[in-house]
Amino acid sequence: MYGGKRRYRPTRRAVLGTAVGAGAAAVVGACSVPEAQRHRDDGATAAPGQPVAAGKRAVLMQIVAHPDDDLYFMNPDTQHALDGGARIVSVYLTGGEANGDNRVVSDPSTMHYDKAAYSSARHQGLRQAYASLIGLPVFAPWEKTVLRLRGGHTAEANTLAHNGRHVELVFLNTAMHTLRGGRMGLPSLWEDRALTLPVVIATGSPVTAATPYTYDELVEVVAGLLDTYAPTLVQTLDPDPDIQHSTEKTRQHDSEQPGYADHADHTAAASFAWAGMVRYVSQATQQRKGVPGFAVTSYRAYYNRHWPKNLPPDVLAEKAAHLVPYGGAPDWKCGNPGGCGDYNVGGKRPLTNWKGWVRSTHYRFPGPRPVVGDEPDGRLAAYGVLGLRAVRWRETAPGSGRFGAPDDLGGGPLAPVLGGAALKDGRQLLFGLRFSSVAGRAGANTREVVLLEQATPGGKFAAWRGLGNPERGDDRGRRIGSPVAVTAPDGRVHLFVRNADKGVSTRVRETDGSWGPWGDLGGQIVQDGLGTAVDSAGRVHLFAPGYDFVHHWTQDAPGQPLAYVKNGPRLPLAVDAPAAVGLPGENGVQLLYRTLTDPRKTKGKGLAPADPKLVSIRADGTQPGTDEPKFDGYGPVSALHSPKDGLVVLGKDAKGRVQALVGDGRRTRPQGVVPVDAPTLHLTARGPVAVGLGVDGTPWVWALGTGGTSVHAAG
Repeated sequence: MYGGKRRYRPTRRAVLGTAVGAGAAAVVGACSVPEAQRHRDDGATAAPGQPVAAGKRAVLMQIVAHPDDDLYFMNPDTQHALDGGARIVSVYLTGGEANGDNRVVSDPSTMHYDKAAYSSARHQGLRQAYASLIGLPVFAPWEKTVLRLRGGHTAEANTLAHNGRHVELVFLNTAMHTLRGGRMGLPSLWEDRALTLPVVIATGSPVTAATPYTYDELVEVVAGLLDTYAPTLVQTLDPDPDIQHSTEKTRQHDSEQPGYADHADHTAAASFAWAGMVRYVSQATQQRKGVPGFAVTSYRAYYNRHWPKNLPPDVLAEKAAHLVPYGGAPDWKCGNPGGCGDYNVGGKRPLTNWKGWVRSTHYRFPGPRPVVGDEPDGRLAAYGVLGLRAVRWRETAPGSGRFGAPDDLGGGPLAPVLGGAALKDGRQLLFGLRFSSVAGRAGANTREVVLLEQATPGGKFAAWRGLGNPERGDDRGRRIGSPVAVTAPDGRVHLFVRNADKGVSTRVRETDGSWGPWGDLGGQIVQDGLGTAVDSAGRVHLFAPGYDFVHHWTQDAPGQPLAYVKNGPRLPLAVDAPAAVGLPGENGVQLLYRTLTDPRKTKGKGLAPADPKLVSIRADGTQPGTDEPKFDGYGPVSALHSPKDGLVVLGKDAKGRVQALVGDGRRTRPQGVVPVDAPTLHLTARGPVAVGLGVDGTPWVWALGTGGTSVHAAG
């Protein structure tokens, strides 16, 4: 089964710069060309300086395994992008036919197995759900066509538009099981060199005949779809799910693959999506079309079962409501010959399902976007990932709030979120998690942490350098999280990543530019989404959300190694990454985040929703001395202390709109492009600003200093 513990020895070039063990310390030269880019048409594209092709309008492409993955794991983000004017294209790699039994599990009626009908019913459920999402009746008619794909393949395409909103559903419909012993389809196709995977023809589909897929053909079709639709944002699932040790009975009950916290189809679909994106970028640059200007978000899936739920009641209710028309019911009169939805998902079942998948929306690579820094002339610089490569935007003039075209910094293929730190002399450091190889069929599939260091303040960057991986072995190395870094007052840079054991690993850059070895910080199991701060004494603090409380690491004194705080106060549980702010004077570090509502309201089943209110507490367990900020919403927040404006907090309200708390006033960002994930809060000489990366692939700036617009009373 896909995701097993079989390991492969990568080539030297594929792991150049990767630490052989935890004690490896040397920084090596420029990173290698990823193995997946050595395909016959996947040439080397890691060098910087390519032109970046900008999209003309926001297009969101979702690449998932099954009908409903987008509704369960990507909403409410999909809804907010749609509400913000983005065109939606959803690509479903499998037919979702399972064993063909479409009924409510508790239904005592006779089982009926019809794979073609069940696939068709799930397609109809998606049409019902998306019709509702764009404001039409659930049985609104869709245009159904046959889409011609690369390599002579075909797919069913369903299109619906209303009041400027446009949705297209693309069904590749590969079989969920192979013809050889019932093996799972996509996972086997990813691993097996000889396999071809048939296509399920859904009942009532305009597609009447289809060609089976090989591994290479599916990668090529995904690359072709990306080229055809030119998305500005790609949403897909988790290619490297957490290691999860469960008994066989529990694993089957949780619908998870052996050893990992997700369905094997999700992992394989995400892997094919990444391989397709790598090929798409390679082909575009080889054909001199420029680097495609798309961002990426990967979502956790069955991971949601294992961690505290992070959606508050209002957001959860709206998300779950969109699964009701998807589920439909046997007595609905939708006119589809295969059925009117995925019947076990309809009604109240998304909220009563004890697995709680719908109750969270978690990112595989969390963190605000973009990284923001200051140029020597006072302009803002924003750094992000477009086309799987690092890019830099710079303000056209200090305080203009407008960015010029992006500069390509290369380094791809990179995970969606960069870490950043500024040196004391003003030079910028960027940290990325690199997909140093992405290959199925027993090929190398590896990850490494990489560094881009600015040569002079505001100037050019040196070559990308490998910082290795804190884990031994390729399989464990794929489980590490987004790099997070902070510069201490003594000039050292502390780099942190969540590791395969769900703890935290670190490396430290000394003031002379050398790097120490990877080390394990100890402590307990935590989620990804690390928060850092420096207190007034110059000590570095690290925080991470755990199962029951927020975990804390700090230094006994500046310059000392960080250590886990074993006997400190038990900080309340956090459902997302905690925001940490170093306060002036002797006031320590303030934390802001959301926790759970009363778990007793869900009868102890672990289904308590998140609380929309913010927790505000100091790292020593004391209260800051003021009332908790009235800043209802959902998702992680960021915060800073402004000498003029005091505490500034940035986050999202229940509708996904960007909001800020500045002093005693809460502000909602004027209507604009919806951000990807969370925007970044940054303090400039002119005051605090929010900088976001829009779903259209371009950054925006929102000034938050005293006297800004859209001021509302706090509450």
